[in-house]
Amino acid sequence: MAVQRMDNVGIVVEDMDAAIAFFVELGMELEGRGEVQGPFADRCTGLDGVHCDIAMVRTPDGHSRLELAKYLSPRAIDAGARDRPHHVLGTHRVMFAVDDIEDTVARLRPHGGELVGGIARFEDSYLLCYLRGPDGIIVGLAEQLR
Repeated sequence: MAVQRMDNVGIVVEDMDAAIAFFVELGMELEGRGEVQGPFADRCTGLDGVHCDIAMVRTPDGHSRLELAKYLSPRAIDAGARDRPHHVLGTHRVMFAVDDIEDTVARLRPHGGELVGGIARFEDSYLLCYLRGPDGIIVGLAEQLR
């Protein structure tokens, strides 16, 4: 078997403190923060002179993690509008299961969270929404209905 597990999802951010605050408010835990640079980082990324501030946040169950990276050098490339619609090729979202979707949305608003559309009901199974966070990151929220 080639894959053992998914280790993490990487997201490049401009404002590291805002991104950490957003994901911590969502309920994730800051696992660690540090800097990455040197020949191994250059080789892995295919870039020269990599110097990144990174932070790892994990879900409370410890099974899923996000690696947040702020490129100090080379500077991150701004791909344009951060309010792109969800169906743009290459645009990704990360989906989280939450116990109270309305409360979660309310808590994330002061941290830059904005609904992309609205909270939608899928049959009698889920309440779902997409929320745009810092740097245009799209986060999906799903509340399973009892």
